[in-house]
Amino acid sequence: MKLNKILKFDYFIAGSTAGMLFLGILILSGVSALTSQQNFGNTTYYLFHQLIAGIIPGVIAGITCYFLPIKNFKKWAWVAILINLLLMILVFIPGLGVVAGGAPRWINLKFFTLQPSEILKLTFILYIATWLSNPARSIGSKEKKEKTMLKEENFKYTFVPFLIIAAVITFLLAKQSDVSTLGVIIASGLAMYFCSNTPIWQNVLIVLIGLASGTALVATSSYRMMRLKIMLGLIKDPMGLGYQIKQILIGIGSGGIVGIGLGMSNQKFGFIPQTMSDSIFAIYSEETGFLGGLLLIFLLMLFLYRSLSIAKKTKDMFSKLFAVGFSSWICIQAFINIGAMIGIIPLTGIPLPFFSYGGSHIIAELAGVGILLNISRNT
Repeated sequence: MKLNKILKFDYFIAGSTAGMLFLGILILSGVSALTSQQNFGNTTYYLFHQLIAGIIPGVIAGITCYFLPIKNFKKWAWVAILINLLLMILVFIPGLGVVAGGAPRWINLKFFTLQPSEILKLTFILYIATWLSNPARSIGSKEKKEKTMLKEENFKYTFVPFLIIAAVITFLLAKQSDVSTLGVIIASGLAMYFCSNTPIWQNVLIVLIGLASGTALVATSSYRMMRLKIMLGLIKDPMGLGYQIKQILIGIGSGGIVGIGLGMSNQKFGFIPQTMSDSIFAIYSEETGFLGGLLLIFLLMLFLYRSLSIAKKTKDMFSKLFAVGFSSWICIQAFINIGAMIGIIPLTGIPLPFFSYGGSHIIAELAGVGILLNISRNT
């Protein structure tokens, strides 16, 4: 492969991703120091663990995906999602699955733990992109395969299968009490479904079914209802149920315009739970202020703009749908995480992409970036 071909990729995508990773490591180094000292006797355990178990293997996965032919992703997408769904089931096996915070979401692989739901975001997008770019493959006969893809008369090969796989994923994630991840996956899939020239009524119906399902999941869960009521202000309990969001808002507000300085956060000293993962944006805003928050949002918007530009330019339907689905995943998840921190969305247990502590989501996200850069190289 010629050098100019290797170097022909979207530098804005690579740059915005590197920028978010750098900011995440910068904040994590300060946030994790106290907990690391308490648990392991040194201040850098979690920082190096993020590098060794998250960013380095993620970069390797991204580089590998960058050089693989695009056709390989189409060929093996169905195998990847089947394996991933199997891993989603294994989290419920005693001794293999790991329960944290009352939710079984991880698999203990001795040397490290794996969160299959984070990998599912990537394998789902790959599978849906493959299937929607050539739905006739599942029809069977040669005559039907020659039909124009995604016509309304073929809705049973698009609409119904989409609902079936969405139902399977909904069941598994609901069992893991991971509704926020479910929302990200379904919303990303819907964005891809809409961009594949499917009839509007199908998209509207999927949205309505999704809203009804989401409402049912919230209504049948006392802790989800409680979080919703706290967000809406129906419950005011600043020293009890509303303590977490109160402390998060104090941290963000304390940052002012320019922040109080890197490593100078007060809220990281036990006031806010999950400061390394779900709540890291609150510490970041406290230390870097409003301007730091704007910088992060700018990097996310740049990532979204360039991803959609790649989707618009590419002629390959699979590549177009993957770029739409992947950028939707990253930006919807970031919106949910940041929205929860500023009180416009109920608190959720979902990481901030490229930023929060955790190996599984970083590896999946960087692998997705590798595929996206691969697409841009061939556009």
